[in-house]
Amino acid sequence: MASRLRTLGIFTLLLICSSVEASEDLLPPVDMTPLRVSQHAWYVAGGTGIATDNYGFISNAAFVVTGEGVVVFDTLGTPALGVKLLAAIRSVTSEPIKRVYISHYHADHMYGNQAFSASGAEIIASDGAKRYLEGEVAQQRLSERRLSLSPWVDDNTRIVNPDRYVQGEERFSLGEVGIRVVDLGSAHSEGDLVLFVESDGVLFSGDIIFQDRIPFLGSSSSAEWLAILNEMEQAEVAVIVPGHGRAAESPGEIVSLTKNYLAYVRASMQQAVTEWIPFDEAYEMTDWGDFIEYPAFLEANRRNAYGVYLSLEQESIKSQ
Repeated sequence: MASRLRTLGIFTLLLICSSVEASEDLLPPVDMTPLRVSQHAWYVAGGTGIATDNYGFISNAAFVVTGEGVVVFDTLGTPALGVKLLAAIRSVTSEPIKRVYISHYHADHMYGNQAFSASGAEIIASDGAKRYLEGEVAQQRLSERRLSLSPWVDDNTRIVNPDRYVQGEERFSLGEVGIRVVDLGSAHSEGDLVLFVESDGVLFSGDIIFQDRIPFLGSSSSAEWLAILNEMEQAEVAVIVPGHGRAAESPGEIVSLTKNYLAYVRASMQQAVTEWIPFDEAYEMTDWGDFIEYPAFLEANRRNAYGVYLSLEQESIKSQ
């Protein structure tokens, strides 16, 4: 069986490569060994660096083997990584890929959609992802990545839109596995999905949770994000697979970095906004000592703080 799956994996890899553009035949030399976290759930673990590190493989993707098909959660940050993810899945199972849920439409989680779209899988995202796809940022990010992640993202790379969107939540069973998908609305991004493998007690959180590195806040809704984290901290789950970093069995442990960091940035910038302190001055007077040693701190922290500072200014204006 193992030999047959390896052969099938190689065949699938060649088939998918041939169905996308020739420049995507280049496959990055990254380790994408599937890690099993429960009877049915697996994930592949990206690096802990910034978006262009590790050939773009800096986020996680996960999948569920149900007995009647595979459900995938995120497709990684380049079409070539999507091809490697398909091969990784094929090293575990020959079951057809039925659905692909995208946690949110940020580049490092969905440029691999090209490979999965070519495989015939249904691609599904949060209803809020429409705002990202209809705005200018999506194409601006793609143009930037064509430079910063060349040749893995190039002129043949395109954004593959979802086949449908989730509003609220949906539950379904496939084979012997019950699955619940919840649209959390706007928190880390314009629209965030989480997927709960009910049969196994495994939660795929996407970028609602970061582990082992400083979170990327971007244009997040920090208040809503914190409220979601407070709920997740109390969740009765066996394992959480975050959007970045290693999986963990303790919700309190894995939620703590993202929650503590987000709360600290928000409280520090709230004080500055309340006291009319300019951002540069506020940033320099803030003690970042608890977070400075984490990967991506130098690249992300100042941008994170500035984004929260601006959003709190807007909240202050709206409340007047």
